[in-house]
Amino acid sequence: MVHHSDTTVDATSGTRHHPGDFLFREIFALLAILITGMPFAFYALYRVLVTPFFTYLTHANVRVPVWLDRPLSWILITPNLHKFHHHVERPWTNTNFGGVLSIWDRMFGTFTYGDPARVRYGLDVLDASEGPEPQLSVRYPLQ
Repeated sequence: MVHHSDTTVDATSGTRHHPGDFLFREIFALLAILITGMPFAFYALYRVLVTPFFTYLTHANVRVPVWLDRPLSWILITPNLHKFHHHVERPWTNTNFGGVLSIWDRMFGTFTYGDPARVRYGLDVLDASEGPEPQLSVRYPLQ
């Protein structure tokens, strides 16, 4: 809820997480390294270079032109694509979980694509009256 309660998603939103979330992720990642025998340097490189780059990029207030975003979203999680994961209402919140590659969402049926201008940020279980004036919620089918 810490990460998704932000009603004005920007690059800093990518770094807002509950400490328990961070601990949970790191423990399982380190267990995976031990089980698979992967060199720790690969994981360190991923956590220091790849993850921060995509975290800031996908949460940034940039609008990628559709002609570029559509083809990129076949491979990568783009800013337009990730915005749906931050939509205030379900089922949109339960889509586009990928951090770098969109193939995982495509494989597990959690991929959605549409007009990012229709996304309203926040959580439907929290009172948004303390934040900026919320936009009108628009319902439309997932694409």
